[in-house]
Amino acid sequence: MARLILSLDNQVLAEYNMTKERYTIGRLPDNDVRIDNPAVSGHHSLIINILNDSFLEDLNSTNGTYVNGKLIKKHALQHGDVITIGHHQLRFSDQQVTESDQDEFEKTMVIPAGQQSTEQLAKAEAAAEKAVAAESEQPEDHRSDAAAAVKLDPDEAAALDEKPKAPSAGESVSLTDTSRGVHAANAPNALPLAKLQVLSGAFAGRELELTKALTTLGRPGVQVAAITRRAEGYYLVHVESGEEDDFPLVNGQPIGAQARKLQDNDVVQLAGVKMGFFAS
Repeated sequence: MARLILSLDNQVLAEYNMTKERYTIGRLPDNDVRIDNPAVSGHHSLIINILNDSFLEDLNSTNGTYVNGKLIKKHALQHGDVITIGHHQLRFSDQQVTESDQDEFEKTMVIPAGQQSTEQLAKAEAAAEKAVAAESEQPEDHRSDAAAAVKLDPDEAAALDEKPKAPSAGESVSLTDTSRGVHAANAPNALPLAKLQVLSGAFAGRELELTKALTTLGRPGVQVAAITRRAEGYYLVHVESGEEDDFPLVNGQPIGAQARKLQDNDVVQLAGVKMGFFAS
């Protein structure tokens, strides 16, 4: 099922599952997707769904309808297209993406446990120790156990010395079991599951559930970071980069050498890819 994700300034405002044939977008209350903003016409745009295809049409709006930065009159929507209406954006997400496409994203951005070095993870732990030192000056009830956020369980620690196992011919790869992960249904219940959704680039719209205690993301030699899942929350930690002090960004600001606790709707930029962090 296709859906629209409405956002303003990188903050998600609403999501719409496209179950009908026609969806109108505009400022007036009778629209299916209402955007109450003076820059939006009363009936600004129309989306028509025919079988598995979706078509966008501008309804002679005052300020025009843009797709991926280009002014359009009519446009056949593709997965990951970004529709700009006034100051708002609508991302078109087609969930009929093939499993092989999703696997390709994970192979590109997710670093398997067997390919992580102890030196890299030691850097992450050192970053957490610095975060603990910084928090020690805060009142007791405001401190977070950042060191625990990057501690590995015994199985993950043992995985550091393992060689990554290539799938055999014809073997399917589960999206939630990639890189020694666990299925969402079996994940610990101490903290609600969260996910990353790619907001830019060729993999825009792809999603990754954060089911592991530690998920390492990025491109070795360019920029690598780890997201740790603990009872206190999800933490982003810088691991390595090709240039000194080239830290990942959260909401446009570098996180520095310390662990950064992620909040719902944060925008993470890592190795040139923007990803939204969404808590369940």
